[in-house]
Amino acid sequence: MKVPLSWLREYVDLPAVTAHEVADKLTAAGLKLESISSHGHDVKNVVVGEVLEIEELTGFKKPIRHCKVETGEATPREIVCGATNFSAGDRVPVVLPGGVLPGGFEVGARKTYGRMSEGMICSERELGLGDEHGGIMVLPPDTPIGADVVELLGLRDEVIELEITPDIGYALSIRGVAREVATAFGVEFRDPAGIEPPAETGPSWPASIADPTACDRFVLREVRGFDPAAQSPLWMRVRLTRAGMRPVSLAVDITNYLMLELGQPLHAFDRGKLSGEIVVRRAVAGERLETLDHVVRELDPDDILITDQSGPISMAGTMGGLETEISGSSTDIVIEAAHFSATGISRESRRHGLVSEASKRFERGVDRELPLVASWRAVQLLAELGGATIQAGVTHAEVEVSPARIAIPAGYPSTVAGVDYSRDTVITRLEQVGCVVTAGNDPAVRKGGVDPTGVVTGGALAAKLAVTGDDMITVTPPSWRPDLTDPNDLAEEVIRLEGYESLPSVLPAAPAGAGLTEGQRLRRRVGRALAEGGYVEVLSYPFISPDDFDRLLLPAEDARRHAMRLANPLSEDEPLMRTTLLPGLLKTLVRNVGRGFSDVALFETGPVYRPREGAPEVAPVLGVERRPTAEELASIEAALPDQPLRVAVVLAGEFERSGWWGGGRAASWADAVQAARLVAGEARLELSISADQHEPWHPGRCAALYVGDTLVGHAGELHPRVIEAYGLPKRTAAMELEISRLEAAMPGPVQTPAVSAYPVATQDVALIVPDFTPVADVEAALRDGAGELLESIRLFDVYAGEQVGEGNKSLAYTMRFRAADRTLTVEETTAARDAAVAMAADRVGAQLRSA
Repeated sequence: MKVPLSWLREYVDLPAVTAHEVADKLTAAGLKLESISSHGHDVKNVVVGEVLEIEELTGFKKPIRHCKVETGEATPREIVCGATNFSAGDRVPVVLPGGVLPGGFEVGARKTYGRMSEGMICSERELGLGDEHGGIMVLPPDTPIGADVVELLGLRDEVIELEITPDIGYALSIRGVAREVATAFGVEFRDPAGIEPPAETGPSWPASIADPTACDRFVLREVRGFDPAAQSPLWMRVRLTRAGMRPVSLAVDITNYLMLELGQPLHAFDRGKLSGEIVVRRAVAGERLETLDHVVRELDPDDILITDQSGPISMAGTMGGLETEISGSSTDIVIEAAHFSATGISRESRRHGLVSEASKRFERGVDRELPLVASWRAVQLLAELGGATIQAGVTHAEVEVSPARIAIPAGYPSTVAGVDYSRDTVITRLEQVGCVVTAGNDPAVRKGGVDPTGVVTGGALAAKLAVTGDDMITVTPPSWRPDLTDPNDLAEEVIRLEGYESLPSVLPAAPAGAGLTEGQRLRRRVGRALAEGGYVEVLSYPFISPDDFDRLLLPAEDARRHAMRLANPLSEDEPLMRTTLLPGLLKTLVRNVGRGFSDVALFETGPVYRPREGAPEVAPVLGVERRPTAEELASIEAALPDQPLRVAVVLAGEFERSGWWGGGRAASWADAVQAARLVAGEARLELSISADQHEPWHPGRCAALYVGDTLVGHAGELHPRVIEAYGLPKRTAAMELEISRLEAAMPGPVQTPAVSAYPVATQDVALIVPDFTPVADVEAALRDGAGELLESIRLFDVYAGEQVGEGNKSLAYTMRFRAADRTLTVEETTAARDAAVAMAADRVGAQLRSA
């Protein structure tokens, strides 16, 4: 909503404040500021001139005129102009040499088309008054020569643009914003709707309401003898343009002007094109209507229509029909103003993809009391500006609607905000909004918490807060605030008008025993550990394509191919819920490499979605009229997939960067395995690692990750065909591990180990084993053989060459021994080492390597 400050000042006695100060007050009151724009402040030296003579210049491809213009100076100005819509004697805006037009465009004297041009005669667009560029702007003949055009036309103005949320539809009008500004500054508000239309003397054009759920008030007034050639006055065109609407014609401009000013959409029908009684009803299946945008629309039975004997003539509250449109020859006009169902108009607008200025207001709620006032203002302006004659009588079809009433304790806003508001403050603020407040709990509002009209009230609050009848107030919201339907709505009005900035910032006290669960802490530790290890976290969409299964080389019977399909996917290319984290990570890796980042290490944690055996394909859809039963909740639960939490990493390029310090190290399968060890370490678990074949990994460079006998994931280098399918860098490595299984295997609370005060004894051992022997098997054998004295074991060298024989490799370990109660002797550590070597020889055929 664009609000010119000059328009606001017409209804609010603002002090000498800027648009920024007004915007600050509105923001403090809860309205969201979009922007503030300034108009006309850079325009200078533009005056009213009278065209004395016009000489038509020939020999050019377009009409060129040399004009003498009286501007109130000693001698007339000579100006060259290409427009032809003005004549000698017309008064026009003239920019004198040295003058400036909107946008900083400076005008000087120069020779053009063989003549001297001392200035410029302006169009409306050149003055920043709109997009009209059909010719020069011709002023009324009594406009004083030499007058400052900026002051004369009110070009200097500031426009505040507000973003109007669905709950404050009243602010889609100058009237609504002006009321907020008046309250914010504590000044008088003059209501533009505060007029009394003449008493109804009889009906105008016949009309009725066939569906009370679609419309509860419908008003028609008539004018005759309207001059279709009459132009909208300049002040109206300027205001419409500043407010973001394009001037069209006088009749249309009047309806748009009043919609912006009052918030009540209006529609003008050509009386000569109407036939029979007008009826507001729902559409009938098969009906069609060609709207003003020349689109023939198939109507839905839920659409709200305005009809006559010929059928539909307008989509109510959204767009009029082409057949009854006001044309350039319309002299007799019927003005319609109504109050339509907000939900009905909202659904109609979205159903047809047709969002208009009228539908924006109706779907947010329009003042039900405005149709009589707005229609009277419209016919008055048609008579005043277009020479029409107002016909006696008004058609007023109405469905009786009881006003909403809400009973609340006077201290309820204080309870909500945690700030003490006095009873008088609460009542004053509610009255400023426009509410009628009466003391006590109105007998018409039942104690049960619902009034006779079905509106939820605060009666139940009184019982809950043990409030006596003397502390209760009954509030009747104004007709322009249909959003006030609940005690919390009223509390919010008091709080926002008192100022959100006055609310204290108090951190809630954390209840004892609460906090993160062990699983939540594990997930955070995993993320921190991987980030510290050089990985960057990414968040991918949990959707994948069926083609991803083929690119990952998954076998036809692989459980990961059994994925849940979305009923309404964001993209038809990715209609499935992910069963693995790898596709999203691999696509992110490709995107980063394609943008020049060749060394990438990424990780992601998140759930995967694995359908349960025997689960229904589609979850049941339950109604909202009652709470679901235990059986219904169980049926929904049964349709949900398992959602285990996983972590995955992908690596490409250098894992250790090269630089002036020397060469780096390329990422490999070993880094992916180490990432898995890092994750398991945060769960205080040791991984057992063995060779495996599992898609999408390279069959000879894939490791299965176990905790005890439980498979928790895989790591290694990706298969070359997977790398080719996704366009990945060569030798890309990846790891995927299920955190949920780690969490289930986590030991209990950490027990502080006893720290031995005795020295450590170190023994190195080098073993020769067949080159296909897993290092993890050798280490496990050494641990088991060394016994309780072994404190730690570390592999520090791997060698393959002539000295160990073909088909063999040498593994060198450092073994640290320590006892808790004594200093170990050389004999004890040697015996423990020999026992470890013997166990390795027995299990994996290891031989002690000689020097």
